[in-house]
Amino acid sequence: MNQFLIFIKKEFLHIWRDKRTLFILLGMPIVQIIIFGFALTNEVKNARIAVLDFSKDPTTQSIIAELEASRYFEVERTISSYQQIETAFKSGHIKLAVVFPGEFAQDMAHLNKATVQLVADASDPNVANTLTNYASAIIMDYQQRITDQRKLPYTITTEMRMLYNPQLKGAFNFVPGVMAMVLLLVCTMMTAITIVKEKEMGTMEIMLVSPMKPILIVLAKAVPYLVLSIVNISSILLLSVYVLEMPINGSLLLLVSVSILFTLVSLSLGLLISAGAGSQQTAMFISLVALFLPTVMLSGFMFPVENMPLPLRMVSNIVPAKWYYSIVKAVMIKGLGFNAIWKETLVLTGMMIVFLGLAIKKFKIRLA
Repeated sequence: MNQFLIFIKKEFLHIWRDKRTLFILLGMPIVQIIIFGFALTNEVKNARIAVLDFSKDPTTQSIIAELEASRYFEVERTISSYQQIETAFKSGHIKLAVVFPGEFAQDMAHLNKATVQLVADASDPNVANTLTNYASAIIMDYQQRITDQRKLPYTITTEMRMLYNPQLKGAFNFVPGVMAMVLLLVCTMMTAITIVKEKEMGTMEIMLVSPMKPILIVLAKAVPYLVLSIVNISSILLLSVYVLEMPINGSLLLLVSVSILFTLVSLSLGLLISAGAGSQQTAMFISLVALFLPTVMLSGFMFPVENMPLPLRMVSNIVPAKWYYSIVKAVMIKGLGFNAIWKETLVLTGMMIVFLGLAIKKFKIRLA
């Protein structure tokens, strides 16, 4: 055990002496939060919505048909109470709820105006804003058509509510994505590079002939990056709460625990890459192409996964950042507990076991 701690101390000293790398590792969360202080607007298609129709008249049915006929919406379910809206949002099954009041037909007939309420899941402010704009445009187009057929103009006003993020702050979207990218980059790339560097310099062979088991030597090189990742998690959360005014609505302990689990997944992946890479350039290339780019493109951070073709949606399921991104949004923004994220947590746990097992096996093969 003392030898293991000595190896860990040695790795900490290596990192501490490289001031530029240390500055990059610890400054990366701050820089990325500043860089991603804006959100990209993307077209949203086939968004699942719920309909709460208290009126159930031909006019509301026509509007529902108009929404469903567009390429932007799919009516996922018809609900009967406001309580079911909250349940549907928390389950992640819908992005928007359309509510028609009970007097809709009477208001249209007697007052020539009526109100439609649009309730959106604003944990992703860009998608929420886009969906409400789409729905409002469709309703306005329907209003224009029926107005042309009447002597008295009808007026349908839309009333919007943004749940979880009423002010539509972009931080609610990019903070979970920044956490995924920082942890992946620090843990996977740096762990893979530092082990391959030892191989290139010829010092790995010297360490492998020590009395300590080879796998413990490799794990000792990963421990410092686990500690640095915990520091990065803390800095991101502090910046999110006190600078970006983004509340942590769920359990802080659960959020940190899942973040550490994702860190372990990334470390395991870095160990696996280092086992097969022969040079630092190869390790960096694999980390960037095979991990960093899929994290940005397929995790749901930049682009909604549901808008992608089926093959890409299937590939996104093997990207660890996709599951972590969903967990952070559910816990940090929606305030959900473990019951809502146990599936994602189980997937990340399985990935960690598989990656670490493969890494250990490949290191044993190399040592044989």
